[in-house]
Amino acid sequence: MDDVTDPDLYQRTQRLLEPGEIELDGLIVHTDLPSEDDIEMLDETLAVGDVIAEHAGHDPSETYVYSGNDDPDFSSNQHQGLTLDGDEFVWECQQLLRSGSYDLVFYFEASADREAIAEAAAEQTGFATTAVAGQ
Repeated sequence: MDDVTDPDLYQRTQRLLEPGEIELDGLIVHTDLPSEDDIEMLDETLAVGDVIAEHAGHDPSETYVYSGNDDPDFSSNQHQGLTLDGDEFVWECQQLLRSGSYDLVFYFEASADREAIAEAAAEQTGFATTAVAGQ
């Protein structure tokens, strides 16, 4: 964990990956986007979601994003990538405003290659990423 950009956020993310119904890994995208750039932040969320979908064996054009804006079980900055056919889980993201800029925290099935996802997401967005291994 020596190369982790934000050790506190890494540990918080790792705790959320504790075993449940499915095994999860995570990804943190450390943006420099301030709160007023929420449209660009959503665009980055969708771009990383597509990267995760591809690496998880899904065609991004066959997925959609469910956002929590109108759901009492979700927060306003929480989104899920689901398949069009069957509403299967692909990824989930929480957009966290920390120290004046957004960090995007993603969760996805551990069967996907988290290191390849982190590398591709960094290349796609230009932001530093941290892969987080599940439990």
